[in-house]
Amino acid sequence: MSDVKTAVQHVTSADGTTIAYRALGSGPGVVLLHGMMQSGPSNIELARALAGTHTCYVPDRRGRGASGPRQPGHSARSDVEDVCALLDATGARDVIGVSAGAIIALLTALARPDVRRVVAFEPPLGLDGAGDPDWIARFDREIAEGRIEAALVTGMLAARLGPPGAGLMPRWLLERLTTAFIARQERDGDGEEPGFRELAPTIRHDGLLVAETADLVPRLRELRAEVLLLGGTRSPAYLKRALTALEGVLPHARRVVLKGVGHEATGNAAARGKPELVAREIERFLT
Repeated sequence: MSDVKTAVQHVTSADGTTIAYRALGSGPGVVLLHGMMQSGPSNIELARALAGTHTCYVPDRRGRGASGPRQPGHSARSDVEDVCALLDATGARDVIGVSAGAIIALLTALARPDVRRVVAFEPPLGLDGAGDPDWIARFDREIAEGRIEAALVTGMLAARLGPPGAGLMPRWLLERLTTAFIARQERDGDGEEPGFRELAPTIRHDGLLVAETADLVPRLRELRAEVLLLGGTRSPAYLKRALTALEGVLPHARRVVLKGVGHEATGNAAARGKPELVAREIERFLT
């Protein structure tokens, strides 16, 4: 991974929770919200690629990295309040959201008419049963038992992500592959970005976010902001269907399909991302 040791700053959300963020570049402000199993540094190379034309504010979403924990009664509204605190502190009026972060970006634009533009990269909308939270009970049990690898597999299968053909592999093999991946990550990581072992409990948070916002698509007919819908040709079919659903209701939207990439495209190169490719499309939209 490239150097991600950019100075961490802080804002305070409506309920008093501290939200940590990094600021890169110069020019008009844009907030970049990471996705599931990520923290701010997970997309830092995308932020750097945008830094020539924009000031990119990259928070650790609540419960991750240097930000404060989720509070009792947490809901999607809390996530929106966190973003609003950052918008108020920085003056930014454009928001980029990756995966679950894209759901929060769209919700923020609904709540804030002064948000001008939103980039939504493959939001995992609860279509076709994708938001069914029944898996969370098993996930919680595995976390409580200290079976992190098993919990990660449960979350990965529920989110329909993971290696090609993961749904056809036996669980014991998926858990073994996950154990190897975590070991490699802990060996090669630079200590700045939380690893999968630390981030594992947050999978349930994004699962609940998807379930809570199952009614989001029809609500977006009222959205005033311009929206860029981004996705890759190699991404799971349900994420492509989500973009199609959004394209059908958003009054000010256009869609761009990135050839040869999947759901990991916004991430750093070491995580098989293509941040320069994604940044080019975002810059065209924002400028």
